[in-house]
Amino acid sequence: MEINRLTLPPIGGSGEVTTFYSFESGAARSIALADSAVLLAGRANATTPVLMIDWDTEAPGLHHLFPSRDERYDGARTDDDRGGARAGGARTAPARHEPARPGSRPPSSRPGLLEYFEACREQLKALGRTGGDDHEERARLVLDAIDWEAYVERVDQGRTLYLMRAGCFDDSFGERADRMDWDGLFATCPALYRAFAAHLARHFRHVLIDCRGGRSAAVSVCTTLLPDRLVGLFTPNGRSLDGLAGVVTRAIEYRCSHEEAQRPLLVYPVPCGVDGFDPERRMLWRRGDPQKGVTGYQPRLEQLLRDCYGLSQLSLDSYLDEVQLHGALAAGAAQHLGALPERDGDRLSQTRAIEALLGWAAAGRFPWQSRLEIELVEAVDAARVRLAAGARHGGASPALDPNAVLLARELLRLGELYLHGARLQGACDCFAESAVLRQRLLGDAHPDTRASRAALAAVLRDSGRLAEARAQYEVLLEHCLSAAGADHPETLAARSGLAATLACQDEFGPALALHDAVLDACERLYGPDHIATLEAVAGQARTLALQGEYSRARMLYERVLEGRQRVLGTEHEDTLRCTQQLATLLRDMGDLGNARKLQESVVRVRERLAGADAALTLQAREALAEIFAAQGDLGAVRDMQQSLAMARERRLGSEHPDTLGVLLRLASTLSQQGELEEARRLQQHVVSLHERLRGMDDHETLRSKQMLAQTLSSQGNSAAARRLEQSVEEGGNRLLQLRAMSAGLHDAPGAAAPGAAAPGDFAPRDAVPGAMGAGRPAPGRAGPGQSASFEPLEHKLSQLHKLVEGGRAREARQLADSLRETILRPTVAQPLRRRGVGLIKQVYQDAGDKDALLAFAEDEVASLEGALIEAAGGRPLALR
Repeated sequence: MEINRLTLPPIGGSGEVTTFYSFESGAARSIALADSAVLLAGRANATTPVLMIDWDTEAPGLHHLFPSRDERYDGARTDDDRGGARAGGARTAPARHEPARPGSRPPSSRPGLLEYFEACREQLKALGRTGGDDHEERARLVLDAIDWEAYVERVDQGRTLYLMRAGCFDDSFGERADRMDWDGLFATCPALYRAFAAHLARHFRHVLIDCRGGRSAAVSVCTTLLPDRLVGLFTPNGRSLDGLAGVVTRAIEYRCSHEEAQRPLLVYPVPCGVDGFDPERRMLWRRGDPQKGVTGYQPRLEQLLRDCYGLSQLSLDSYLDEVQLHGALAAGAAQHLGALPERDGDRLSQTRAIEALLGWAAAGRFPWQSRLEIELVEAVDAARVRLAAGARHGGASPALDPNAVLLARELLRLGELYLHGARLQGACDCFAESAVLRQRLLGDAHPDTRASRAALAAVLRDSGRLAEARAQYEVLLEHCLSAAGADHPETLAARSGLAATLACQDEFGPALALHDAVLDACERLYGPDHIATLEAVAGQARTLALQGEYSRARMLYERVLEGRQRVLGTEHEDTLRCTQQLATLLRDMGDLGNARKLQESVVRVRERLAGADAALTLQAREALAEIFAAQGDLGAVRDMQQSLAMARERRLGSEHPDTLGVLLRLASTLSQQGELEEARRLQQHVVSLHERLRGMDDHETLRSKQMLAQTLSSQGNSAAARRLEQSVEEGGNRLLQLRAMSAGLHDAPGAAAPGAAAPGDFAPRDAVPGAMGAGRPAPGRAGPGQSASFEPLEHKLSQLHKLVEGGRAREARQLADSLRETILRPTVAQPLRRRGVGLIKQVYQDAGDKDALLAFAEDEVASLEGALIEAAGGRPLALR
């Protein structure tokens, strides 16, 4: 291969630097890097410049994968002759590069990485103190003085692919490599390595660095100082994964703690080395098995990335479904793609494996983004670009451009994906833009426009934006009626959606009228046992349950359950959901035995079909724990909460809000069982995490502190409890001041905003005795099937305040009556009680109902007398 002098003008923008690292298995790392380089250099009609740098000066190997013409005979020699890998062959364990044997042809005399940094070292000596303490300027002077092109060679005449080999492999290479002091260079000029990476990234779209394994100063340079992205290969043993985790953690911590190094580092872990023909072994390595004491690499990697990036939740399911290197490549026994291009890229091909990795790494996508999300985001971006280009060149107007139609469709698909992942705001944004585009393109009555509007209305309702959802449903229903007719499925669905929204707004009369109309139409069109009819009955049952009409709701749920079992089967998802809704309704009605039987059946099916740690299984187990609590079976509640806490930690991590919520509920259960010290320990743990993750004055931090104060008081440590209560009150005041400052002049001074807490309103939410641990809110009017969505007491009081201020007297009276008993319970914090009592009295005064006002005052006095009697008996009073 002829080596010509390079001519590489700067590229537009800046390229990306990616380090390939593996604690072990250097052959797999080098081949994966070489394959990635070949594929990247072939993009954009093979005009994408890519540079490979061999930084493994102990066991250099990249030059063997891309031999020059006078070195190709080396392929017949043994690995021990060169201490590295033959082209397409396996590299031995790291071995020192040896000089050529007597009689062999001389090795390449082209300089490489080692000689480049030897030149940098000499330049730094020559500069002396030039530039003073301005290390950026010193680095610039050094790099400008060295002709980097002399150290780089082109290794593919069909692609813009280049290599900076480890060095000139003469007799002194090994000794010189030993003498290279990477730490010393950094100490002399800390900006040198960072400037070196940026210097090359101006000429190459991708710079790929082959980093040696293990731990060393060179490893730190390659993984911490140089890259924008880090690809970490690991093999099926704990040592390999531990080594990768250590390198990633140190790199992230260094960048977070050193101001000059604070830039993003995207990490892409790559499993390799498990035979694809043994699915049981492969899945055991990936998922683990608690029964066998096997952790699994996916849970470990997810926890590692959560810790490094400060995320509460992420999943690598989609990424690891695609990004796995097969056994031959991992062992270094495969030929790299530059030496043996693949004609076909089937599912098991080497090309597909590397392309899957580049689908995330080359595009800078997060590994916790699903492949489908990446494809949809790219489709949306491409449609936007084409739409903008058409507008610039005077093409079709946006209202007629087919790219706008495509954009609206892809936005709808992306919104559906976000909705499936419970990313409601992202879904709402996509649906809203899709609806606007289709409305402009196709008109309000077009089926596609109606589909986008229906999706938008549903997600607005799920997000709690009820007024907006109602407006969208009303417009949707109008257009469905005019374009499709009263009996069209879309019209019936729009009526059902509007009915559910009205029910959430407590407008039960209009909601039930809509439900009746839908049910009548379904029975007339499809018959009483059709799936659509059963769904209409279920919607009516949910609204009745929200209204508190439990007996009527029960009859309807039983009808739905029987019909779904007969039509769909006992283990169908819709059947299981209905079973759980009925169980929750029976719990609220006090039929605890039947509620428990139904919910236990749901848990058994969930565990068998989805697994013990699946999200739906955990939700079903939490609902079962609520029933245990209602039965007063605190032992069963405690066992369930402990297993839930461990499952949440495995699935979501120890710092996820759901995990911390379970721990708080467990602490409350322990407190009820008299195990105050264990409860205090758990609460202190949660408080510490809340302070670190959410801040000192966050609402959840203050709430968990208040719970801890109650436990301290119960232990007799009243001084510590008072100090903690005082800090909670001060934090609550600061929180309200911040809200007032950001609210604007239109808010009345001292008035609590809807949903805001008053100072000190951070006691445990209105607890049901024996409930999953006093940290759960009281049922109030929460509907069946919504055991995890009870409204906290302070939220209800905010609603009452809003109703009073808005002059909605009838609704305010209904809510005030429902809160009379709750607000006087001894477990309610004193500031919250004062606020609630004042609001309820105001409602009765505004209504002129002196009897209700007097009766409520008598109840207030009675509750106070009860507390005094309790104190006189020597029992500790609940903190107020």
